[in-house]
Amino acid sequence: MVLPPRGQHALMTDGRTLPVAATALTATVAVYVTLVAFGNITDFGTNQEFVRHVLAMDTTFQDDDLMWRAITNRTLQDVVYVAIIVWETVAALVLAAATALWARGLGRAGPGFAPARRLTTLGLLMLMLLFGLGFIAIGGEWFAMWQSSKWNGLQAAFRDFTVAGLVLVLVHLPQPRWSR
Repeated sequence: MVLPPRGQHALMTDGRTLPVAATALTATVAVYVTLVAFGNITDFGTNQEFVRHVLAMDTTFQDDDLMWRAITNRTLQDVVYVAIIVWETVAALVLAAATALWARGLGRAGPGFAPARRLTTLGLLMLMLLFGLGFIAIGGEWFAMWQSSKWNGLQAAFRDFTVAGLVLVLVHLPQPRWSR
């Protein structure tokens, strides 16, 4: 048995550095999206107004060629908002479960990392679809959110999309220990 160099923890040696990083980053994103969903549930009205304004396109340039896209029906706006919250909540649960699988995989008796990688991939793709497709593409372009100085969430959406993407890349880096 090879002992780790003085001052190094066993989890950071023998090829486990990448799995430890994947565990920590999956947990970080899981906590983040849990807090986002929790905030949307407990402070429902704040982001409800954001979604309503984006869908209504009431703070855009009011271009007649685009305004036909606006959704002004409050019930439909609220359905979209609740769907966003449900999606965030499911992604949070998937990533929390993935974190638990990563932690089990780090243990000697764990099942390996394949289940954790699959579940992490699913959770991160859910976030990338929400923030990339939902907020950047549909909200930003279709509903012209980029035109609004008050209700523009593109910067936050891009940040969330990028973080999820970076963690996804890390989880898919080649690593011999992934298949143990």
